[in-house]
Amino acid sequence: MNGEEKARARSVRNAWALSAPALVILGIAASGPLLIILIYSFLSPGQYGNVSWAFSLEGWIGILYSKDIFDGTLQLADAHLTIFWRSVKLSLLTTLITFAVGFPTAWFIATRPPKARALWLFLITIPFWTNLLVRTFAINEVVRNEGLVNTVLIKLGLIATPLRMINTDFAVLVGMTYVYLPLMVLPLFATIDRFDMKLLEAGYDLYATRLQVLRRVILPIVKPGIVAGSILVFVPSLGAYVTPRVLGGGKNMMIGNFIELQFGQGRNWPLGAALSMTLLIVVMAALLIYVRTANRGGAGHG
Repeated sequence: MNGEEKARARSVRNAWALSAPALVILGIAASGPLLIILIYSFLSPGQYGNVSWAFSLEGWIGILYSKDIFDGTLQLADAHLTIFWRSVKLSLLTTLITFAVGFPTAWFIATRPPKARALWLFLITIPFWTNLLVRTFAINEVVRNEGLVNTVLIKLGLIATPLRMINTDFAVLVGMTYVYLPLMVLPLFATIDRFDMKLLEAGYDLYATRLQVLRRVILPIVKPGIVAGSILVFVPSLGAYVTPRVLGGGKNMMIGNFIELQFGQGRNWPLGAALSMTLLIVVMAALLIYVRTANRGGAGHG
């Protein structure tokens, strides 16, 4: 090893030594709570909440099965599966709707002049200035029985009685679409902004239709932005708590509300911990899919 290589190795060691305290603190702060939740998921529920320090798989079994209170037999937990399905369904629908709205919005912004583009981006980011709870209550004022939509429809004579939208999956879907739409628009804009518009002219010169240009030219190139936006929307939608709580009521809960219920009124901390770890595993799987898809896409266009 020559002098230059030794100096480089010494510089790397010094950099790691200087960053070690911060890395240790971050590691403890990030992994410590997760480790506690993981341990709790393998313990027995306490009589009045908390946990009993006795090894048990009741928490993990309780994700899919419930115990009969009379004979102790296990049966499929239909309510749990309903909540899981609602969470996944609403998260996927939110992702699809935000893409359907966000893609033309991002394309419109990316094709504006620079000054107008900055203004449109500024308008897109305005919702981030407001607390999530405030935005959710704003949607509540729109869809509730005496809200904006029902008031306008009744004034126009289109309906006689208010439409029931609040405390439904529809209200939750509208709320999450509104809340997470900017998270889809911004990654799509970043990708479309680098798009070479000459490729569109080349496609039309080869007698491709608009649909063929969209499917074979635009979408493959902006695929990284689509995947990134979908992950940014799907992951927080899956664990949403405030929006389903305010707009869905107590009956239309999602997995985030179900986890909170176990640590609160349910007093079943091991089940809540097991549900939390399950949600974490699903999110990590989604992120892994994103990384692999992005790498494959980058290799294909590199």
